[in-house]
Amino acid sequence: MKSSIHPQNYRPVVFSDDQAGFAFLTQSTAQTTDTIKWEDGNTYPLVKVHISSASHPFFTGEEKIIDTEGRVDRFKARQAAAEARKAALANKAKKAAANKAAKTDAPKSDKKAKKSSK
Repeated sequence: MKSSIHPQNYRPVVFSDDQAGFAFLTQSTAQTTDTIKWEDGNTYPLVKVHISSASHPFFTGEEKIIDTEGRVDRFKARQAAAEARKAALANKAKKAAANKAAKTDAPKSDKKAKKSSK
């Protein structure tokens, strides 16, 4: 096993879950400029996280969409645009087929009749 590969700057850090309003104090090397006054009266570095065991559906047993960056909304917008495009293409194909059918069903001109009579 290699020696001296593990960081030596472990320090107490508070991790705060924005979704659940839950915070916990642990040892970490995470760098941050934010600080918070903890329950014991000391000030510790603060790392804000979007999800932790307090808000993750696997640990809470609740089914919910956790989307702080709007990714689900962007996906739904892209999906709706794709459906609209698909419907427009299908409508265009129907019109093209109807126009083609109308052209083939139309009475033929008298040019062939004139040629055959000569």
